[in-house]
Amino acid sequence: MKEDFYDILGLSKGASAAEIKKAYRKKAIQYHPDKNPGDATAEANFKKAAEAYEVLSDPDKKARYDQFGHAAFEGGQGFGGGGMNMDDIFSQFGDIFGGAFGGGFGGFGGGGQRRTKGSNLRIRVKLTLDEILSGVEKKVKVRRKVQAKDVRYSSCSQCGGSGQTVRVTNTILGRMQTAVTCPTCQGSGQSIEYRPSGSDAQGMINEEETVSIKIPAGVEEGMQLKVSGKGNSAPGNGISGDLIVLIEEIPHDKFIRESHHLHHDLYISFSEAALGVAKEVDLLEGKVRIKLESGIQAGKTLRLRGKGLPNLNGYGKGDLLVHINVWTPKTLNREQKQFFQRMAEDENFIPKPEKSEKSFFEKVKDMFA
Repeated sequence: MKEDFYDILGLSKGASAAEIKKAYRKKAIQYHPDKNPGDATAEANFKKAAEAYEVLSDPDKKARYDQFGHAAFEGGQGFGGGGMNMDDIFSQFGDIFGGAFGGGFGGFGGGGQRRTKGSNLRIRVKLTLDEILSGVEKKVKVRRKVQAKDVRYSSCSQCGGSGQTVRVTNTILGRMQTAVTCPTCQGSGQSIEYRPSGSDAQGMINEEETVSIKIPAGVEEGMQLKVSGKGNSAPGNGISGDLIVLIEEIPHDKFIRESHHLHHDLYISFSEAALGVAKEVDLLEGKVRIKLESGIQAGKTLRLRGKGLPNLNGYGKGDLLVHINVWTPKTLNREQKQFFQRMAEDENFIPKPEKSEKSFFEKVKDMFA
C-alpha cells in the first residue's frame, strides 16, 4: 500500500500551501543526496518527499488527491508512483530554495548531458471572420536555422561531454556540490570539430520550410498558438525551438466582433419603421430573415442567438446583435414634402408627454426651488 503524501511530509490534511512548502524543504535538506552519499534509504525518502510535494503543491492535483487518494493518479499519469526522476526533482528546487542548489548534483542522477533547445521563432497570421468561424489550416513559409549535414562534433574538453561542470559552494549545511551548465558548450556537451562553408560558428544554416498550422475555430486577436519543434534547431543533439503564431483579425465590412458575439447595423426607411417589414440579414454563413414590428424605433437591438462565433472552449456559439438604424432621406420631392408636412401637423405623429409628466428642465428647476 502506498504511503500517504501528508504522512511523508509530516503534515495534516488541512495543511496550507506555505506549510507544505516548508515541510518539503525540511525533508529535502534532511535526505539530500549530497548529505547522504550512497544511502539508498535516504535516496528513497528524498524521492518520496519530492513526489508528495509535486502533488500537494498543485491546487488541482491536491484537490483530486484529497478526494480520491492515490487512485486519482492511477493509469500512468506519473504522480505518486515513483514516476519522477532526479532531474524532475531537482527542477523543483528553483522554487523551493530560490536557485541556491542549482539544477543538479554531482554523482547522483542530477548530472549528465543536457540537451540544449533552439530559439523560438515568431510569426503573424491574419485571419478573416469566416476563417475564425470554422477554423482553418494555414501553410506558411518559415526561415529557420537547421544543422548543416556535414557538421561533425566532438566531446567538450571542459565538461567531458556531460554538459555540466561541478561548482562547490559553502552553505549552512556544509560544502554543497552543484552541477551547473558548462559555459564552454552551453550544456550541449559537444564542440564543433568540423563545419562546412556557409554555416555559422555552431554549424547551422538557414533553410526555408513550409509549415502547416492548424488554427481552431473561435480564436481572437492577440492570441498566440505554439507549433512545437518548428523554431530554430539547436546544435548537436539539441531540441528545436517552437514556432509562436500571433493571431491577427482582418476587419469585416459588415460585422464588428465582441468576444464571440457579432454586431451588425441594419438600416431601414421611415416607412419600414412605421409599417413594419421583413428584412434579410447577412450572416457569416448564409442569411436569415427577420420580422420588424410596426413602430420600431431607431436604436432598438435585436438578438439572434447562436448566430455569432464559436466559443474557443467549446461552449456553443455567441449571438448576432442587430442594431436598428432609421435612414433619413437627404432630398424629398414635392409630394413627399407635402406628406411629411401633413404628418408634422398631426398631433399623433409626434408623441407628447402626459400632462402630469414634467419636462427635464422643470424637474431640475423644482430641485433648486
